[in-house]
Amino acid sequence: IGSICYRPFPEMRFAEIAFCAVNSDHQVKGYGTKLMNLVKKEGARTGIEYFITYADNYAIGYFKKQGFSKTVSMPRGRFHGLIKDYDGGTMMECYVHPSIDFTRIPEMLAAQRKFILDRIRLKANSTRVYDPLPSGFNPNLEGVSRANETAARAMAIPGMVEAGWTLTDLISATGQGKDADRAKNALRSEMIGLVRKIEEQQFAWPFREPVDTNEVKDYLEVIKEPIDLSTIE
Repeated sequence: IGSICYRPFPEMRFAEIAFCAVNSDHQVKGYGTKLMNLVKKEGARTGIEYFITYADNYAIGYFKKQGFSKTVSMPRGRFHGLIKDYDGGTMMECYVHPSIDFTRIPEMLAAQRKFILDRIRLKANSTRVYDPLPSGFNPNLEGVSRANETAARAMAIPGMVEAGWTLTDLISATGQGKDADRAKNALRSEMIGLVRKIEEQQFAWPFREPVDTNEVKDYLEVIKEPIDLSTIE
């Protein structure tokens, strides 16, 4: 399926990853992450503090996902003269925290996510559902200026006050302020630009369009909240 080979320098507490590859038939399935997590766990067990590698342009994205950075924080004196410089490669480094079990990172992240969501639910009112507005909904707008009628009508909708909205917020959000519109359009353009830059990346092809569930029958059983770049855009 794949392999990672590294050369340790125990006296300097770092190791150089010399080879890292996953069979093309098994890529984008998580095997590369599992292999790297096993390597990190073994490195932490044997006293390795840093992993260093030279990544080509196609591998930089993978190593970034595994916690590697182009910023080398390890003192140069610890590795200078011990590892070979490669033309066209980018030196990348990963710090190996001794107390982290890297093979349990998915479970750790899932537990942290659950804890945060549980804490949010204690404070949030997002589970409260209000009845639909009655036909001909016409709140009392006595004393409200014509310029603020739209915002005042929205404030009269049940749940708006409970959600923390104020009349001032709504006046700004209903388009009465041109600055708000300009800021919204600028943000939209920036976000669409980011999505398109991601789409242009070589390894973005699996995420450009929704997965065809007619071809992958059990996809929705495994991926509970599917998303893709075209849906985001």
